[in-house]
Amino acid sequence: MVCEVVTPHMLATPFFRRSFNCLIVPTGFGNPQYSKLLPALRASSQRIKRFVENGGNMLVFGAAIDNPSAYDWLPFTVTYCHKCHQRKVLFSVTSSAKSILDEYNAERIECDGSFPLHDGDSVGLAGDQAVVIEKCIGKGHVTVTSIHEFPSRAFLINFCRSGIQTLF
Repeated sequence: MVCEVVTPHMLATPFFRRSFNCLIVPTGFGNPQYSKLLPALRASSQRIKRFVENGGNMLVFGAAIDNPSAYDWLPFTVTYCHKCHQRKVLFSVTSSAKSILDEYNAERIECDGSFPLHDGDSVGLAGDQAVVIEKCIGKGHVTVTSIHEFPSRAFLINFCRSGIQTLF
């Protein structure tokens, strides 16, 4: 599996053209103390939509700031509530994201928030709060999670292999 780091400046420029099958947006993307990525994501929203519609997979982590509009660049509605603490996470048996915690104790998972309103499918719940949502858009797939742990190796391999190589 080949990975490439794409900086916010590269992402936002209209001249950046690469083919990928997967795009991962890291934890803290919405917090200006950690990252300058949110403005670049907003500037790239149409390209992101096209990338997913054409078969790319996208994994998006917690924004790490209490900003309900931190996900307004996604091609579907997601509202985020920032609140860090350990939670017990239960997954839908049909979810492709259920392996994200394969190497962890799902009884005590650090999450940095939840998604009270969204147009996706709630596939990972902490009580009645969605902490993992999924949405298929065109040929692609978006997984949004507030789980604050590195995804399992099995999840990453499957997630990255299942996307279709497409132009970003």
